[in-house]
Amino acid sequence: MTKKQKKVLYRIIIAAILLMALHFAPVTGLVRFLLYMIPYGIIGYDILKKAVLGIIHGQLLDENFLMAVATVGAIALGEYVEGVAVMLFYQIGELFQAVAVGKSRKNITALMDIRPDYANIENEDGKLMEVDPDDVEIGSIIVVKPGEKIPIDGIITEGNSTLNTSALTGESVPREVSAGAEVISGCVNITGLLKIRTAKEFGESTVSKILELVESSAMRKSKSENFISKFAKIYTPAVCGAALFLAIIPPLFNMILGNPADFATWVFRALTFLVISCPCALVISIPLSFFGGIGAASANGILVKGSNYLEALSETKYVVFDKTGTLTKGVFEVVDIVPSGKATEDELLKYAALAESYSDHPIAISLKEAYKERFKADIDKSKVSDVSTVPGEGIAASYENKRIYAGNSKLMQRLNKEVNKPDKPGTIVYVAAEDEYLGYILISDIEKEQSENAIRLLKKAGIRKTIMLTGDADNVAKDVAMRLSIDEYHAELLPADKVEWVEKLLANKGAKEKLAFVGDGVNDAPVLSRADIGIAMGALGSDAAIEAADVVLMDDNPERIALAMRISRKCLRIVYENIVFALVIKAVCLILGAMGIANMWVAIFADVGVMVIAVLNAVRCLKIK
Repeated sequence: MTKKQKKVLYRIIIAAILLMALHFAPVTGLVRFLLYMIPYGIIGYDILKKAVLGIIHGQLLDENFLMAVATVGAIALGEYVEGVAVMLFYQIGELFQAVAVGKSRKNITALMDIRPDYANIENEDGKLMEVDPDDVEIGSIIVVKPGEKIPIDGIITEGNSTLNTSALTGESVPREVSAGAEVISGCVNITGLLKIRTAKEFGESTVSKILELVESSAMRKSKSENFISKFAKIYTPAVCGAALFLAIIPPLFNMILGNPADFATWVFRALTFLVISCPCALVISIPLSFFGGIGAASANGILVKGSNYLEALSETKYVVFDKTGTLTKGVFEVVDIVPSGKATEDELLKYAALAESYSDHPIAISLKEAYKERFKADIDKSKVSDVSTVPGEGIAASYENKRIYAGNSKLMQRLNKEVNKPDKPGTIVYVAAEDEYLGYILISDIEKEQSENAIRLLKKAGIRKTIMLTGDADNVAKDVAMRLSIDEYHAELLPADKVEWVEKLLANKGAKEKLAFVGDGVNDAPVLSRADIGIAMGALGSDAAIEAADVVLMDDNPERIALAMRISRKCLRIVYENIVFALVIKAVCLILGAMGIANMWVAIFADVGVMVIAVLNAVRCLKIK
């Protein structure tokens, strides 16, 4: 509890003790009134103050006004116990709500703790200076000591360490890093000293982007929240008018009929009606439910940009995936080396790596990595010369007075080389030297370990269809789709083609069904924006994809999509439970109150009791198995 909450708790305890003592005290008249004003003032002074300020500022019809009118009216009618009790139990309900909100804020607050306060930079004397992260330029070397947060995204230039990434990804397993590794801001350095060359400005770093997403999420309200806000604006004036009608019209009608007016009875009924009608349960519990859902998601490494997107996740029936970097790691690897008989496996790999030695293409990198792993040495580029690229076909280079070629089937056709076709899917690099075809190397993008289970979990969650859209070759896409049990795939697509396919899928789905697109690259940004819900891979995904997305998976794990949907559906279920529960109880109690059957104690339950139950139910959104 905060200091403010503890103060309210002490007031509640003191007022409750005094109320019980006075209930049994043998006092009457003015003394009794003055004594009851002590617990009433202790427990209700802040509500009365807010009600007066609301009247001054023209904001009459809120819960403070309703509580003030109801309790002052009850005391004016001599119902001291009921007047003080209503205020007491209302404050108990408010305390429950404050504690619940504090609990749901805990995950968001923990996430906010990733904001770094400073960055360490070495001065000319070699001493460390603490500077504002905003003042650090791109390319600067910063020093991160054990126990400190990494303030800015960058690449490690010196040192080895273990990073705690749980605040960003929800993953408790520490990550080992060394020189050359990319690191993102917000991670905590656990063991060794690191020197990092910054790759972005602080304002563009991962930590800043995340905090912007969280801070702006409250602005994007769900349909349920907007409904409750509109409902409260109409409902509160309506019940106030009904209470006024109840206090005036029946007594006047009795007078016309020649019966006693009995104003006190009808005014008391009207005050009871006001207490019952207070919409606190709905106004508090619905936003709290969504806030709890967003908090639960963030604790699991899922950033949802607003409660409207959390609500939309529950209605998702179609999930469209990009392939590279989403279902696969986006890291190419040599999976097979098949010589033609004119060379050994070692020679085939050596020639291919030499030809690609000056290239930074992912295929070239995979060949160079395979060479390094097999021969335990880096390529000697000094022996490679006269490198030339053949656009759309491959590359040629000279090595020891021999011309080497590495590329696709089009390059081999131009060289009049007959090639043997592989029986496995993947990217093929054919290799030739001078007049001889030497064989081919098969390179494949590695699938993420979680991808197959992610598809299975989505189907279990009720997803109607999974679709994969990729720019890769048809045979590669077909193989990935079959292995992961994806329902439909479309290959060899340009970014514009992906948007076109998403448009078709959107046109054919049901009106209340949502379509989610999951991607990671710059070329996925247009599709992420076009889909009902855009889900981006946050750890390795591009800034453009994260900016365009509505949901960000901070650890690039596609299994989190099904988890996000479970959180969403649980949150929506709790929201609907609270709406139905609150409206039914209030409707019944309002009728009973108007008829004089329900007294002020029933009104307390209908207001405070329902609010406490709804708030406790809303807190369940924080828990997800």
